[in-house]
Amino acid sequence: QVHLVESGGGLVQAGGSLRLSCAASGRTLSNYDMAWYRQAPGKERELVATITYPDGRTAFADSVKGRFIISRDNSWNTVYLQMNSLKPEDTAIYYCKARGPVTSLYEYDYWGQGTQVTVSS
Repeated sequence: QVHLVESGGGLVQAGGSLRLSCAASGRTLSNYDMAWYRQAPGKERELVATITYPDGRTAFADSVKGRFIISRDNSWNTVYLQMNSLKPEDTAIYYCKARGPVTSLYEYDYWGQGTQVTVSS
């Protein structure tokens, strides 16, 4: 079982930056592919960014490409989402997801509780 905790959300003006963090309570996130999703009111949850284990390969939704960066610390204890040049349409609840263990025959998805990001115009 992987218990994920996100932090770093808040209210920011358009053009500003925020950094979200995702950590697993009491354990490392090594051996898990990680992703950030978001869900705006009245919309479906959408994939924002991914980072794979162990190579750290990243991918981004077109809507955030060039503005957001996903990264992790060297020990894979925490995964980050650096959000720059924020726009009002980035307003959403942001969720962290872990999928794995990647070396296992069976992989499972684990979700955090979400953190609210609000971008004012």
